[in-house]
Parts: sequence; C-alpha cells; structure tokens
Amino acid sequence: MNFHDVRFPPSLSFGSMGGPQRRTDIVTLANGHEERNTPWRHARRVYDAGLGMRSIDDIQTLIAFFEARAGQMYAFRWKDWSDYRSGRASAPIAFDDQSIGFGDGTTREFQLHKEYRSGAQTYRRPIAKPVAGSVRVGVEQDELRDGVEYEVDLATGIVRFAHPPDPGSEIFAGYEFDVPVRFDTDRILTSVSSFQAGQVPNVPVIEVRI
Repeated sequence: MNFHDVRFPPSLSFGSMGGPQRRTDIVTLANGHEERNTPWRHARRVYDAGLGMRSIDDIQTLIAFFEARAGQMYAFRWKDWSDYRSGRASAPIAFDDQSIGFGDGTTREFQLHKEYRSGAQTYRRPIAKPVAGSVRVGVEQDELRDGVEYEVDLATGIVRFAHPPDPGSEIFAGYEFDVPVRFDTDRILTSVSSFQAGQVPNVPVIEVRI
C-alpha cells in the first residue's frame, strides 16, 4: 500500500480531537424492536489535526507534511495521545502488558494486539505500527532479548521468535504504538488573519486498514 513510515509531528497531534468510529446498520421493525448489525469487525479512528495548531509555524509544518504526503495519497503514522500504550498511559511499559497468544511448539509468528475489556465483553484490536525501541516481549514469567530471541516487524506488528515457544506457554508483549492514517481531504484552507483570531483549519485524518 502507499504508506510513508513517518510520524505526524507529535507536538501537533497533541491537542487534536478524535477517537474510534464504528458502523452500525439499524433496522426498526414494525413492532418497534430493532435489528442491529455491523459490517466492521474493527473500529476506525478519526481525528481532526487542525485543533493541534497553536502558531503560524505549526501551520507551515502541517502544510509541509501534507504536501510531502501528496494529500490523501500516502498514509503515515499518527500518535493518538489518548491511546498509545499497551497498558495504562500512566504506567511504564511492561513485557506482560498484553497476552498475545499461546505457543504450540510450531508457530513462530504472533500478531501484536491490544485487548479492551468492559464487564464480560472484550475486543482485541490488532496493532500494526509499534514504535521502534518500545516493544518488550516475554514467555510466561521470563522477558526475552530483542534481536536475539525474537524480532519485531515494525511495518506489520508481527513478533517473530527465533524458536517456536513451547506448547501451552503464554506469550506476552508491551509496547507503544501509532495509528496508520491518511489525510481525509485533498485540500487545506488556511488564513493567517483567521488563525490569529483563534480560528483553526479543519484537517480531517482517518485510520487506514493495514
């Protein structure tokens, strides 16, 4: 796919507004009951990057980044400050933040994911863009050595072990991650006078499937 492995300036995404978006088809029956269905297995994040602009210099940085991506043409990395770690945002990354699978004595590759839990329900979100140098991996109670016992594909979020984990052994991972996104517009309208008056441009950004 058309993806530039570069991150939107975190100082500009800080202060932006956005979050998960889902699609639900709802049909209201004659008796007033509803039938609800969703064609999406995973949510899609949407953001407004314009709210992170604080100065004219920020606007110039945004325009340079937008032009280098050719508008909607090339996707890029985005730091979602409200959700960018495998564990709690206030806690340091630990190798056992997330359980990502169990060994079977054969499989060497495991996809990073993050689990969201509320009551008895859970949602497992695939993580495709981990941040370089942030990933920690362990099997059972032992943390493993990056580059020796495993490696991480930063383009897909797949952990590859040098040797298949033993059958039944639980595999853990902790990490920071970015969201793969693209601009959801081919134009950015700015006005210096409007910006100085407190009006910021609307810069929609939307998650892409990897």
